[in-house]
Amino acid sequence: MKNGFVILISATAALGGLLFGFDTAIISGTIPYIQSYFSMDAVSLGWAVGSGLIGCAIGSVIAGYISDSHGRKLSLMLCALLFAVSGIGVAFSHSLFAFILFRIIGGIGVGAAAMVSPMYIAEIAPSSDRGRLVALYQLAIVTGILVAYFTNYGLNDTGINNWRWMFGSQLIPSLLFLIMLLFVPESPRWLVGKGRIKESLTILQRIVPPFQLQQELEDIKKSFASKEQIGLAHLFEKRYSKVIIAGVLLAVFQQVTGINAILYYAPVIFNQTGIGNNDSLLYTIIIGVVNVVSTFIAIGLVDKVGRKRFLLIGSVLMGGSLLIVAFCFYLKFFQYYIILIAVLVYVASFGCTLGAVTWVYLSEIFPNRIRALALSLSTFALWLADFIISYSFPIMTMHISTSVTLGIYALFCAIAFIYMVTNIPETKGKSLEEIETLFV
Repeated sequence: MKNGFVILISATAALGGLLFGFDTAIISGTIPYIQSYFSMDAVSLGWAVGSGLIGCAIGSVIAGYISDSHGRKLSLMLCALLFAVSGIGVAFSHSLFAFILFRIIGGIGVGAAAMVSPMYIAEIAPSSDRGRLVALYQLAIVTGILVAYFTNYGLNDTGINNWRWMFGSQLIPSLLFLIMLLFVPESPRWLVGKGRIKESLTILQRIVPPFQLQQELEDIKKSFASKEQIGLAHLFEKRYSKVIIAGVLLAVFQQVTGINAILYYAPVIFNQTGIGNNDSLLYTIIIGVVNVVSTFIAIGLVDKVGRKRFLLIGSVLMGGSLLIVAFCFYLKFFQYYIILIAVLVYVASFGCTLGAVTWVYLSEIFPNRIRALALSLSTFALWLADFIISYSFPIMTMHISTSVTLGIYALFCAIAFIYMVTNIPETKGKSLEEIETLFV
């Protein structure tokens, strides 16, 4: 990969994942404090944690239409603004209603960015490097998680308003993202879809080798040849059914295998083993570091090993790790180092596989004409699954135990493995237009 321009604009767009990761992890360090401040029971805590995900689901739906009508770049700038407003609003919240409202507003920005960022990268990346460039989005997610863990740890002893500082700090990454977006071009594929061929060609000249330029432009134009207006109803036509089902199920599997229950509630899980709150926050930093390192592995190998093999290996390792933690809780064998190692293997497996590769796969499997709406539907399903997991986790652990809850997540890992063996084709090294034929 020699095109520094492509790497730079891909990395900038990937910062949308930084918002996602920061939002995912910042809540974990605030749980004991907001639970006390707002006098929450298990149900209201589930709502407080999951409220941002309601916004994410809304954002993923809205983003499909906004990114198709106004472009990928403007959509991402709007995401950054919403996340900034959310940080300020939550930091100054004095009621649970205001807290949840501003969490939802931030979630809209995060959910929209989760759909638009990988789509934008896939649309500007050469097919030979698309996997690792889209995987930058997952790297940004885990970097955001790690930054949030450090933020929580650093602000933990700042007094009774520490949780306000934790949430308010998200203003920094959102403004960074907004400023950097000013310097990225629009997606050339979106420009072709709008008939702005000359503008698209100008951008493609900086992305595609000269000998491939004309063929690339013709392939893109051909994929938009139909004048038929695409709406949500078209996604349910028989010709698209196979790819839509694959996209939605893969998005759901990424969440129901339990990753965000672990990331949101990691300090709570460690507290149940008898570890103090400060040590629990420190262990979450270790989790964050492992998450980042494993994502680098995915970036280095996803275009060599392939998408499908990574997904299958990950589902096996994640399921096995969850079973170890589940048995430790079932037997009340609270040797923290065993639980910590199993959690780290689980997180590393996710980072290498379902974490990074899911975004790569979702960004590239949908035909050009329906990509925005189809990706919107898939990310909506992802956020809905994420909400169900994060909302239900404290309730399930209270009523059916932590061990059974983790065992259920392990079962979903097995179901995901079975589905992916038979229904997920390999897309490594293929152009976006070639991938369209795999699901016909």
